[in-house]
Amino acid sequence: MLSRRTFLAASSLPLLRGETARAIRFGLLLDGRGGAISDATVLIRGDQVEDVLAKGRRAPAGYQQIDLRRFTGLPGLIDVHTHMTYNNAPKPGGGQWPPAARLVLAEENARKTLETGVTTVRDLNAAAGLSIAMRDLIQAGRMQGPRMFVCGAGILSLKATRGRRNDQTAEGPAEVEALVRKQIAEGADFIKMFASTGSGPDVSGDPTFSYEEIRAAVDTAHALGRGITVHSYGPAAARDALRARADSIEHAVDLDDETLEGMARQGVFYVPTIDHNRYYSDIAPEQKNWPAGVQAAFQQFIERNVETARRAHRKGVRLAMGSDAVNSMFGQNTRELAWMVKAGLTPEQALATATANAASMLGVERELGCVARGAFADLIAVDGDPRKSIEAVVRGVKWVMKGGEVVVPLRNA
Repeated sequence: MLSRRTFLAASSLPLLRGETARAIRFGLLLDGRGGAISDATVLIRGDQVEDVLAKGRRAPAGYQQIDLRRFTGLPGLIDVHTHMTYNNAPKPGGGQWPPAARLVLAEENARKTLETGVTTVRDLNAAAGLSIAMRDLIQAGRMQGPRMFVCGAGILSLKATRGRRNDQTAEGPAEVEALVRKQIAEGADFIKMFASTGSGPDVSGDPTFSYEEIRAAVDTAHALGRGITVHSYGPAAARDALRARADSIEHAVDLDDETLEGMARQGVFYVPTIDHNRYYSDIAPEQKNWPAGVQAAFQQFIERNVETARRAHRKGVRLAMGSDAVNSMFGQNTRELAWMVKAGLTPEQALATATANAASMLGVERELGCVARGAFADLIAVDGDPRKSIEAVVRGVKWVMKGGEVVVPLRNA
């Protein structure tokens, strides 16, 4: 996990640190820490929450008043698995857009993400330093988007690339360690390791790194004060990630009881990313190079994914919301919450996967995922009570504030 000092250095927003004072009044405020406050007023100064006033207490003179009493207030949401720089926009004449163009195209993904109420993301793989550049542009106020935690490029094995070397590949513990060190030196906030097959139309989960290689990555990342997440579609690489003491595991299905109990005991987060295969199934008819029958394979994987999430929740594993949004999936980030409910979480527990749990996974639970004194002023207004129906969040976001500035004005009210 990131140290708090690293987070504050990486996520400050210098252009938003004025002393503008605002008072936002909600009919109901869910503060992300279990509190539900009727007729609450949140005092904002600069980019931080100054105070939260309960019913009967009003803002002092001098605060700009924002009346959102028709809505429920929540902390800004956190999506812990995105690919912000992925874009399948066609290039005239064919071929791939160059990195500079992909960075420009990513701004639309950022805007759509904010519109879902997601004000922070963890971005999990981008070539050519694109996510690091995007993070820094957003910090500097030169691009609008969610605050970003980034891994740069995820680590791939030569098995995964069929022997082709590039700046993401490593073989053996020594090369893995060297690559982790390189990525952190280049600005990665944390490390991602692709420890199994599985991506897009491929729903296999064959291990691609050995336990010793995963352990080298984990030990090096932790020694340098960074967290590490492991991509594993299947159970084998997830078991090795647990043994190696990784911080989170993405996607994995068919996890056995021993693995789930170990994850709960060690505090390893599970990010099931169920909805991304729904998205792939939806777009499958347009993909000419995908194999026949891929939609049935996606559906089968989704069912196993939901069942694994259900069992993980029952075993006490902490879940975090990751959309695995790519290409045209941005703007659908929070559909993952509905799958959490299908997996047996209450709507309130599902919401926590995108607030308190996600912030805890990033090591920033005092700054994000809550509405509390000293936290970043990331707030959203939704139509309805998410404790009764998670659809209030999935489809009901009406207004978004990030770092004390309104980034999605009131709409459709």
